[in-house]
Amino acid sequence: MKANWSYPTAIRFGAGRITELAEACVAAGIKKPLLITDKGLAAAPITETALAVMDNAGLGRAIFADVDPNPNEANMAAGIAAYKAGEHDGVMAFGGGSGLDLAKMVALMAHQPDGLTVWELEDIGDWWTRADADAIAPIIAVPTTAGTGSEVGRAGVLTNSETQMKKIIFHPKLLPAIVIADPELTVGMPLHITAGTGMDAFAHCLEAYSSPHYHPMSQGIALEGLRLVKDNLLRVHADPNDIEARGEMMSAAAMGATAFQKGLGAIHSLSHPIGAVHHTHHGATNALFMEAVLAFNRPAIEQRIEAAGVYLGLAAGFDGFVTYVTELKEALNMPKTLGDLGIENPDIDRLAKMAISDPSCGGNPVELTEAALRDLYAAHL
Repeated sequence: MKANWSYPTAIRFGAGRITELAEACVAAGIKKPLLITDKGLAAAPITETALAVMDNAGLGRAIFADVDPNPNEANMAAGIAAYKAGEHDGVMAFGGGSGLDLAKMVALMAHQPDGLTVWELEDIGDWWTRADADAIAPIIAVPTTAGTGSEVGRAGVLTNSETQMKKIIFHPKLLPAIVIADPELTVGMPLHITAGTGMDAFAHCLEAYSSPHYHPMSQGIALEGLRLVKDNLLRVHADPNDIEARGEMMSAAAMGATAFQKGLGAIHSLSHPIGAVHHTHHGATNALFMEAVLAFNRPAIEQRIEAAGVYLGLAAGFDGFVTYVTELKEALNMPKTLGDLGIENPDIDRLAKMAISDPSCGGNPVELTEAALRDLYAAHL
């Protein structure tokens, strides 16, 4: 399992390829990188490995790790300050979705003109054209989980700490120049993170596959991504040292993020407000809503889901696919209620108002309303 891919960007995939990190910096034109990761990974052995590779190549070992699980504009401002103070010329996005997204935001905003805020670059219409593209620093991405797929995305998610809303910030140049996808880096993930990130990849593929928008390339990628999760998530959950299954899950994560160029839907519309307000794990939160959203969307997607079930070798029909999702979640000990996520007495009216304004609503195959979203929350109390 070793390959060089150039879609959607240059991907160096395979066990042990973290050793090529310095070479990737040279290829991207980075001479003084800032490694950006989350607090949990700051002292991890895999982070030290990456820093040692950088240091041995004369690239320094600068690191910024003040990144929350759901990063916000304060984390971004601190990262920009560290980037400027160190006179860096590129970022190394290292970790799961939080570290990767925050690194992208630092690369995007560090040298934008005064007065332009990150919120003015939300993924709405052509807002991205407001940014000075030449001011965006080059990015190398090194995922250490197999879920978000942010390493192959052109956007990052940032929480507005004042409104407690997650915003998708987009620019084509946020697509990393080079990705190092080394499955050995994921071996030490806690079991619940392996499960949660795996369900995140599944959610990305499922919603992209179900989206009504026309994008046949993404459609095929999403379907094969679902198969990779089906064949490998329980394998790697049972044996965390299964490098082959780890690699397949890294591929599935990247495929999910590539596929959702076609669109996301109600699962993410429901999940984003929960994560922003209650700071839950994104993948586990996505998993919570899967069956209810499938049932809500059934009139528009039944035949499509039946076809996916045939491809995946599941029991016949739409109900067979839903049964598989339930059994997968049970095997991974995924939450069944908002209470299982640690949320007591949620204000579902407020959450529904936030959810209906989430851009993921636009990719749902059945039109969403605030009332429908409220009912979907209420079903998980």
